[in-house]
Amino acid sequence: MIRFVLNVLWLIFGGGLVLAAGYGIAALICFALIITIPFGVASLRLAVYSLWPFGRTLTAKPGAGLASGSANVLWVVLAGWWLALSHIVAGVTLCVTIIGIPFGIANFKLVPAAFWPLGREVVDAP
Repeated sequence: MIRFVLNVLWLIFGGGLVLAAGYGIAALICFALIITIPFGVASLRLAVYSLWPFGRTLTAKPGAGLASGSANVLWVVLAGWWLALSHIVAGVTLCVTIIGIPFGIANFKLVPAAFWPLGREVVDAP
């Protein structure tokens, strides 16, 4: 129940909609370039994760290999750095207030996902 409440508050006050829109824009750009469609799929996966982050976590896919690692380097150059920067700015801004600290921590939890989205999957936390 507490996860549901935190996720609803995240949508209202934590910037979940704005950050998901950033991932959505990155996905649209990646889909438009056709060759970067796998990046668009990863971006949409992270958009959903950034809408509802509490109670879920990112784990490495067991079959991810060198291709996803090298593609992540390209991702950082194209879109990852500004998405990670938006999470850092939102996290610092939210941590200024006591009430916003859990939401700031959730933003910091999303920074590695913004940098290295390929070869990872979103799973429910235990």
